[in-house]
Amino acid sequence: MVPMLERFASPGKGNGLRATTAIKKGKLLFSSEPLASCVSAKVAKDVCHCCFARHETLLRCSQCKMARYCNITCQQKQAWVDHKKECKCLQSILPRIPTDSVRLAARLMFALINPAKTRSEELYSFNEHESHLTSMSEQNTQGLSQLASMLEIYLQLEVPELALGMTSTLPRSCRQPLELIAKVTCNCFTISDGELQEIGVGLYPSLSLLNHDCRPNCVTVFEGTKLHLRAVRDIKPAEELTISYIETLSVTEERQKQLEEQYHFLCRCQKCDSQDTDRLMQFGEQASCHKLMEALPKLEELKAVSDWQTLRESCTRLLSTEGAAVPDENLYKLRLTDMALDSAVHLGHWEEASRHGERTLPIYRRYYPDPHPVHGVQLMRVAKLQHYLERNKDALDTFKQALEILKITHGIDHPLVADLLVKMEECRFELDQ
Repeated sequence: MVPMLERFASPGKGNGLRATTAIKKGKLLFSSEPLASCVSAKVAKDVCHCCFARHETLLRCSQCKMARYCNITCQQKQAWVDHKKECKCLQSILPRIPTDSVRLAARLMFALINPAKTRSEELYSFNEHESHLTSMSEQNTQGLSQLASMLEIYLQLEVPELALGMTSTLPRSCRQPLELIAKVTCNCFTISDGELQEIGVGLYPSLSLLNHDCRPNCVTVFEGTKLHLRAVRDIKPAEELTISYIETLSVTEERQKQLEEQYHFLCRCQKCDSQDTDRLMQFGEQASCHKLMEALPKLEELKAVSDWQTLRESCTRLLSTEGAAVPDENLYKLRLTDMALDSAVHLGHWEEASRHGERTLPIYRRYYPDPHPVHGVQLMRVAKLQHYLERNKDALDTFKQALEILKITHGIDHPLVADLLVKMEECRFELDQ
């Protein structure tokens, strides 16, 4: 653990991490590989289960039929140690596939039972993690109990002690499946790719010390499964380091509801107390605003199943009718515009996609006052569209704006930033021609 961070008792929050020295924004504070991780089932066919890279074609495990790999190196030399036990478990319950949380809990248990390497650098062990079972609603506890039961069934070949109730030989942290699954769901991180799309889940014990703020002073980004923690504001000595557990582009009521349901606390950060952007996010003709809000779940379903044509048609209709009665800053219109952008990109309507993307940029700038990965990636996405459309001057300007953010949130050595710099050079070359 680098000396610029230390564990401390955070008032009203339990444990936390704070700075021991002054920290400049953009500083890399900590990097960590997961104690356990797994690719999300919904992208299992598209992402390597070893390095978490996306590829159009992947080698499939001939036994479990689920795990996929870039090549033989990923499959046999690197992944097999972690996958061989999981492989038998997956085969035992075919054709069912357990949830991501169950698969992650199983991988965690394998890691705890047979630790492969020392983790002496950790400030926070998994044993110290909170399960929050006593503060959960009965409905949440019942849901976790069902997952715990599935975990026992899933592990019956590799950890038969659970099903037989003979857990005394297991590490203490592995003896109670319900407590284990509760700790996993409360403390895991969503692993994302360069475009900030979810590709997996992982446990990073020391970084579970980080407490939440809806306007945090740090962000987490991933390079494969490796998690990087970076400062996005200047931080003073003894100041607590915070991240956001959720996507903060929401009104206060939505953020607080999600945090209470998933992480079991009521957020009292400055942004929640001031509710400074709520009125703007909900501004506009109320009937139209409500129709946009009601339409979003169905549109998300269309996106989830990649029905891009229906999604585009629905977004176009809603933006031309209800969208005309609310400003672009309206949160629900912004979400709709983003989905219209997604559908246009997937269908190859590049001019249309560019228009939607450019329309979102002033709103992203307003709602993300600090450097934020979501804002940087949106700028880069729009710049790529402008470049494709041979609007090289606009593209170069937008790439520059993206770089100013991403070099802070991701660092200059991150593959995403390397790709951005290549695109900028291409723009400059084409402008010179």
